[in-house]
Amino acid sequence: MNTKDEALRDVCQEALECLNKPGNANHDELKSKLEYVIGSYNYDKNPVGLYEIGNQALVVLEEISATKPRKVKKTLLKNLKESLLQEA
Repeated sequence: MNTKDEALRDVCQEALECLNKPGNANHDELKSKLEYVIGSYNYDKNPVGLYEIGNQALVVLEEISATKPRKVKKTLLKNLKESLLQEA
């Protein structure tokens, strides 16, 4: 098991929880993808989907944060960026 991949899984779970909050209902497809890749990672420990969908979630969360800063925690954005940078 890779701890950096598990950290990414955890922060993707946080992103999903943030997107599930009231007022963020426009992103049902992204939420479905996040749920799928988190479950997939838990099953096979292959993090490729987490990185791909995590990047999509980061873009959406940054857009939400730009218009409604109190909807997205700054630490969530920071942790997601850091986890995604460790891909290489």
